[in-house]
Amino acid sequence: MKYLIAVPDGAGDDPIDSLGGKTPLEVANLPCINELASKGEIGTCRTVPEGISPGSDSANLSVMGYDPRVYLTGRSSLETASIGVDMKDTDISFRVNFITVEPDESGNYENFTIKDHAAGDITTEESDELMKCLKDEFETEKLHLYTGTQYRHCMILNEGKTECTFVPPHDILDRKAGEYLPKGKDCELFVNMTKRSYELFKDHPVNKARMAKGLNPANSIWIWGMGTKPKLPDFNEKYGVRGSVISAVDLIKGIGIFAGLEIIKVEGATGSIDTDFEGKAAAAVDAYKRGQDFVYLHMEGTDECSHQGNLEKKIRCAEYIDQRAIRPVIEYLRGTGERFRVLVVPDHRTPIAIRTHSSDPVPFVIYDSADEKPEDHLKQFNEKSAAAAGMHFKNGYEMTDYFFKKTTDTQEL
Repeated sequence: MKYLIAVPDGAGDDPIDSLGGKTPLEVANLPCINELASKGEIGTCRTVPEGISPGSDSANLSVMGYDPRVYLTGRSSLETASIGVDMKDTDISFRVNFITVEPDESGNYENFTIKDHAAGDITTEESDELMKCLKDEFETEKLHLYTGTQYRHCMILNEGKTECTFVPPHDILDRKAGEYLPKGKDCELFVNMTKRSYELFKDHPVNKARMAKGLNPANSIWIWGMGTKPKLPDFNEKYGVRGSVISAVDLIKGIGIFAGLEIIKVEGATGSIDTDFEGKAAAAVDAYKRGQDFVYLHMEGTDECSHQGNLEKKIRCAEYIDQRAIRPVIEYLRGTGERFRVLVVPDHRTPIAIRTHSSDPVPFVIYDSADEKPEDHLKQFNEKSAAAAGMHFKNGYEMTDYFFKKTTDTQEL
């Protein structure tokens, strides 16, 4: 038996007026996934429990079969593992985004506007040059900065503790920074670092070159996602499989590392719509050929398009995922003659209207090659069709248990 969980990150959405009240998944051309839906099971799932922020950390933990209420310790600690940082139990970690802010005439950072949480999809190579500047300014024996991927980076405080509150930058696009800077006891370090970063970055050669090309500059950092070292039960033992993770996102790779899964690096995987979809599919096929039973195939592009508010690209990216990533893997699995099972599910919704995550239920498709249902083309991979099916999981990890073990712990909508 082979297993595939395919995650089009943030693909879930709400009805959009310009689409005639439909969602991007309803209007996207998804022949591969919809064929699986027509012969499989569809429904909805709440991947993020009430009271927990709908972040990619909680949502993907849930889809991987872990209850976020038990195992969530902060996203940054998951990301640090991916970039090779060995956290101690007494360390605390932070996500450090390179972002674009728009200054105003006052020159006060509090009045600057958060324009782009990803600094125009800055490259990792450019980020590394900026990170050297940041390290020279701030690193100490107890504070350490690490380059991650593209705009996503990490900071570690040894033997650290803080009572500050932090806000994700993708939640505050087009808003003034002042209201959302770190708040609470011991926040002065983080606020000062953020403000100082603008002075360090605004005239940096990397940003001058980016602006000359018409690209958003990475002219500030934004600190958030505080975490401590997590401990996850071994995924392979939990579900009786040998598995691999394919993702461009450090967070997802970090979950995989703590879960005991193989991490596969794909050259050209960017976490955006320009990622190497074919390379990801080929890596999944290779994993199966090497004897792996399970692949967690994560694709970030639909989420990034949502954060950018780009509806056309979100629809197009969903179609790329269907045809360029999932279809080749399904064709390979069918060709082997071995039984296989597929779960397609967004980790969370990222509605275009709000450009950030929501905790509303997401649609899912579960297909079993040895248990095909009578074909029903009304069953499709979208929010409306999934809700009408009446199958609902109250928790994402229960959906994953059902996927692997075929339990019946579901609730009718």
